[in-house]
Amino acid sequence: MNLSDINTVRSLLQKNGFTFKKSLGQNFLINPEVCPAMADAACDKQTGVIEIGPGIGVLTAELSARAKRVIAIELDGRLKKILSVTLSDCENVEIIYGDVLKTDLKALIAEKFSDCERVAVCANLPYYITSPIVMTLLESRLPIDSITVMVQKEAAERLCAKVGTRQAGAVSVAVSYYSESEILFGVDKNSFMPPPKVDSAVIQLHIRDNPPVKVDSEEDFFRLVKACFAQRRKTLVNTVSSAAGIDKEIIKNALLKLGISETVRGEKLTLEELAELSNLI
Repeated sequence: MNLSDINTVRSLLQKNGFTFKKSLGQNFLINPEVCPAMADAACDKQTGVIEIGPGIGVLTAELSARAKRVIAIELDGRLKKILSVTLSDCENVEIIYGDVLKTDLKALIAEKFSDCERVAVCANLPYYITSPIVMTLLESRLPIDSITVMVQKEAAERLCAKVGTRQAGAVSVAVSYYSESEILFGVDKNSFMPPPKVDSAVIQLHIRDNPPVKVDSEEDFFRLVKACFAQRRKTLVNTVSSAAGIDKEIIKNALLKLGISETVRGEKLTLEELAELSNLI
């Protein structure tokens, strides 16, 4: 079954009475080049793969052909009948119906991938929930090697932005702290059915063994980071004082010790400077 053929997909969906739900951000890939490229980048025959949101199984089938085992987590139970057909030949695939944000992924990895040399995540993520899923995967410190996901182009640029540049935000800092990131390739909006309003991109996050900076308290560090980007037009002193409840003189003295102007905006600081500032405060 050619799941990249728009007529085949339409027929399959109509036969099973399936309609798209905007609330779930459902856009099915019909570009035959995208999923093979994603699967090639994500895994090999010794890899166990967690896929989030398999849809009708187009990426799942490509992962199945390349990985040792695939566990796909799907929120929409209406896809059960369709996936039972499209993935009928994929013996190394198991579908779990549920919410990935409520799934014990550490337990799942321990149970399903004990015989795999490595574990990776690969997914075409719904735009509306990209950041929560990426942050959950990173903050959970799962025993995974990489995260290869397709996201909205603008989100890809933000997630992979160099800390200290205008494109960067709090999520960019977190991504840089936990991983090394890169944008692999762009994906035109017409690669989907139905086509979304914006283009997409595939990114890959290589999970670090250890963060590139040392912080005395990760909780305090990320509280500072969140505060730094809370009001981007304001100076770091004002926004951190307001958002984190820290006395302005303490912040000014810390910046002085680092040789940074007290009029600086939070978005201008590098990852190293943010870590040093956090430790001083």
